[in-house]
Amino acid sequence: MLDFEAAIFDLDGTLLDSMGVWHQIDIDFLGRRGLDVPADYIGAISSKSFRETAEYTVEYFDLDDTPEDLMKEWFQMAIDRYSTEVRLKPNAKEYLLFLKERGIKIGTATSLPRSLSDPALKNNGIYRLFDAFATTDEAGRSKQYPDVYLLAARRLGVEPRNCIVFEDILPGIRAIRAAGMRPYGVYDKSSEHHQAEIKALSEVYIRDFGELLQMHQMQ
Repeated sequence: MLDFEAAIFDLDGTLLDSMGVWHQIDIDFLGRRGLDVPADYIGAISSKSFRETAEYTVEYFDLDDTPEDLMKEWFQMAIDRYSTEVRLKPNAKEYLLFLKERGIKIGTATSLPRSLSDPALKNNGIYRLFDAFATTDEAGRSKQYPDVYLLAARRLGVEPRNCIVFEDILPGIRAIRAAGMRPYGVYDKSSEHHQAEIKALSEVYIRDFGELLQMHQMQ
């Protein structure tokens, strides 16, 4: 018997092995403008919503573009990759099926717009497994705040305390705890520099969803 009613998943870097896609998009996007990717830029945008990232980028680089221009350009750069190339983290589909078979509700809490996340989930054959979707743009605040995780719980119809939440970034783990939910940390190379802190704040920390399959099956 599992001791939670719902599992909520971040997508980029947690369920989807996609952070390399965004790193290349950052390189290509800024390269078009004769700019390099600053060391502090990736960390600064990691918890922001899609729109907040666009607004931050315009201000950070003093660009003439509008946030809408940036979001449109990023979308065009990403849509083919999310529709055809982006794959799941190891054993993620097997774990989702395991949860579904046991009546656990499944949702997302992501900074990724639905126009990108839906094609990736469908291409990997897992879209139908989700009961609810929530994005930071819908919630109105970034992952430094608990809003998107609480929105996902509301849409699933489950009390926050009965949700486990999978996340790969430190601000998200902190926000999950602030929401009264149970953080499950997931390793991703992009957040490796925060690995120790993420581990310390997470109820469970994994590198592969297969570890959870073994753990749950022993309970």
